Amino acid sequence: MAKKAAKKKAAPKKAAKKAAPKKAAKKKSARKPNAAFMAALTPSAALGAVVGSKPLPRTQIIKKIWEYIKKNKLQDSKNRRMINADEKLKVLFDGKKQISMFELAKVVNKHVK
Repeated sequence: MAKKAAKKKAAPKKAAKKAAPKKAAKKKSARKPNAAFMAALTPSAALGAVVGSKPLPRTQIIKKIWEYIKKNKLQDSKNRRMINADEKLKVLFDGKKQISMFELAKVVNKHVK
């Protein structure tokens, strides 16, 4: 003979507490961009062939190089950290056929003023 489980009563509903009015938070001063970090740099002729010849901040130069790499499918299919060089990039990479993505900033540094 199986015993029947006793029915449990539903827990009484508690009144929802109203949120206390929040005190006006102190406004944080707006972050100031690092002027040196956003300074426009002039690309060399070799780098200009990939990103354009206009002066750009380093962040935008790296971004445009990645757009070029992705558009031309130059990322290695097996090891995504490696970038395969086409003719334009081979000039930037000092003749190397492949570099690591971590070397990219060092390579860009040689080609900007």
